Amino acid sequence: MLLELHGEARATVQDFQLAARQITALSAEVWESMVGGATRDARSEIRRETQQEIPESALLALNELLETNSSSLLETLQEKTPEGLLEMLLVPGLGPAKIRLIHDGLHVETLQELERAARDGRLASLPRFGDKTAEKIRKGIADLRAAGAPVLWGHANSEAERLRAALIAQAETVQVAVAGSIRRRNEIVRDIDIVASVSGSPSVAAAALAHGLAGVRDVLGGGGRSITVRFEDGARLDLACVRPEQFAFALWRATGSAAHVRGVLDRAASLGFSVSGDELRDADGRTVSIANERDLYQHLSLDFIAPELREGDGEIEAAATHTLPGLLTNDDIVGAVHCHSQYSDGGATILEMANAAIALGWRYLGISDHSQSNTYAGGLAREAILRQHDEIADLNAQFRRDDADFRILHGIEADILPCGRVDYDAQFLDRFDFVIASIHSRYGMDERQMTDRVLKALDDPHITILGHPTGRLLLTREAYAIDMNAIIEKAGTVGVAIELNADPHRVDIDWRMCRVAKQYGTLVSIGPDAHSPQGLENISLGIATARKGWMGAADVLNSRSATEVLEFARARRVSAAH
Repeated sequence: MLLELHGEARATVQDFQLAARQITALSAEVWESMVGGATRDARSEIRRETQQEIPESALLALNELLETNSSSLLETLQEKTPEGLLEMLLVPGLGPAKIRLIHDGLHVETLQELERAARDGRLASLPRFGDKTAEKIRKGIADLRAAGAPVLWGHANSEAERLRAALIAQAETVQVAVAGSIRRRNEIVRDIDIVASVSGSPSVAAAALAHGLAGVRDVLGGGGRSITVRFEDGARLDLACVRPEQFAFALWRATGSAAHVRGVLDRAASLGFSVSGDELRDADGRTVSIANERDLYQHLSLDFIAPELREGDGEIEAAATHTLPGLLTNDDIVGAVHCHSQYSDGGATILEMANAAIALGWRYLGISDHSQSNTYAGGLAREAILRQHDEIADLNAQFRRDDADFRILHGIEADILPCGRVDYDAQFLDRFDFVIASIHSRYGMDERQMTDRVLKALDDPHITILGHPTGRLLLTREAYAIDMNAIIEKAGTVGVAIELNADPHRVDIDWRMCRVAKQYGTLVSIGPDAHSPQGLENISLGIATARKGWMGAADVLNSRSATEVLEFARARRVSAAH
């Protein structure tokens, strides 16, 4: 599918399809003997078993798979495919040929963008599409959602905000808020939770609000205050309606995980409180007035617990003992250092990226295009890097002449090669302000091999940040096998930051590993992995994830000034030199 998605010759695609059929036809015993090393002559073994010749174009890939348990061709195709296109492959009835036409014709790269294009007529306007095909694709997306398939946080949040706006516009509503896993900033979401306070009867209003929304397919649980609404596009809404004085408690309950809610209610019971519906009552049975969620926690002698933390993972105990951390805020972030330009696979110039960073109020931006080994992403030869260095120097000189409090840092996203060496030699790496070291190949290594590979790379004093450490692509590619605890511990010991890659398809590391990093005292760098000015906005999801991982400003490299980031990067090099 990926070959077809990238427009490979039809003959090549057919060769790989034929090879796949031949391999599928092999008995389990034969395949296991080939994988186990009993035989490495894939061509003769397959010919003997199937009486067919494996195509030459597929033979190299098969032999590499047998020898290394990985395929550089597959990895290259996966890495150079925009993550959203891989997500589109999950849509029933949407194959690689159509996805390629959509991408080339409309520059659509996400499932959310595809759905908008199907709605607004752009999809139907493409050659060989039309209204029927656009409707079929729209229905395929709806079927995917209806099947309970999870979606990325950004997609779910966008849909939730659309529904929230539609609900608040109705006459019955007083307040409307998004709750559930969206409010907790979970990277993957299955349904949308919204709480609304209403002026009339909650049970009557719930049905009226649901039927007042556009595109409703059916409403479940009618007659109560909480109902489920399923839409024609496959989205699912769990809507809770309450009286205005119950809103804060209902929002709290609809936000927290089951473990968090249970833990808080247990504490309430231990203090003599009880719960009736969406009301908290004291020992005498009187309703306790709760103006907001902070009030609720205060009544239970708990510090306020931010929505992101409400997972039932120690936050209640910390709130009781006043040991919750001060969490990172948007204002703490003063720059970012994982951004790509037109020099490699980015879509904008360095100046365009810098201007976008300035508009966000940042004081620096680190350009980190791909290194020479990463050929599929336009990895930079040495001559291109020298040209880029000169351009960045000229732009920084212009910023100084304009008295602009802004600086561009010159970095590189250097590949960690299978042997654990970092792309480029030490002398050339010395030219960069910082180095992000990332894996973009040989994902099939076992855990010991992959862990050793990264541990060896961390010994290189030029490395400033370990990029997207698990290699996962949400919903489309699992993380590779690696001992992240060992990696994070060593990174903290040698003075390397771990990246929280904030691309919504990655979120790598996740909030759980942020907790581990905080435990080891390992700095985290929130990288937008931006390939366009709009991509810098990924930072907001990174901030939310860091907060969910209990991180404050002191835990995050981006909260430091450009000078401090440079000092962090140089510290290891200076130490190694002595």
